[in-house]
Amino acid sequence: MVDFRRTVRHLLTSHWQVRRAFPKKSLDAITQAIRHSESAHDGEIRFAVESGLSGTPLYQGKSARERAIDVFSELRMWDTEHRNGVLIYLLMADRSVEIVADRGVHAKTGTLEWEKICHAMECAFHDGNYETGAIQGIQAVTHLLTQFFPASGARRNELPDEIVVL
Repeated sequence: MVDFRRTVRHLLTSHWQVRRAFPKKSLDAITQAIRHSESAHDGEIRFAVESGLSGTPLYQGKSARERAIDVFSELRMWDTEHRNGVLIYLLMADRSVEIVADRGVHAKTGTLEWEKICHAMECAFHDGNYETGAIQGIQAVTHLLTQFFPASGARRNELPDEIVVL
């Protein structure tokens, strides 16, 4: 069954709203936060923002979590040597943040910590603090990754650090 209000919200949430929430200066600051984070551990972090769903995913009622898993796959996050990729995904139309961690990370952290980080980011975004919320979320993910995947010194960057705007 299609949720009419959700459908309208997704169709009316546009890319310019993403650009307003994340101007170039913010995108650059978030990219720098990811680069700085990855110097402290051997994990891989990606940040993706999507304005809203359209077409089949919207009609099927795909949740933010389901879409985040799709994006994790599309970005080939599973293709890291140590299975240590972490995707932070924001679906603006639903005001929902999801974190998808690859098997190597998830086996060590579970879901509770990710849910706490998502909630804190959602609160910041609700208040209009997009750059701050994103950077604080990245710092919280960094804290977890440094515990389980400390920097080994021979790190190579397996995935791009730039934010993906879908």
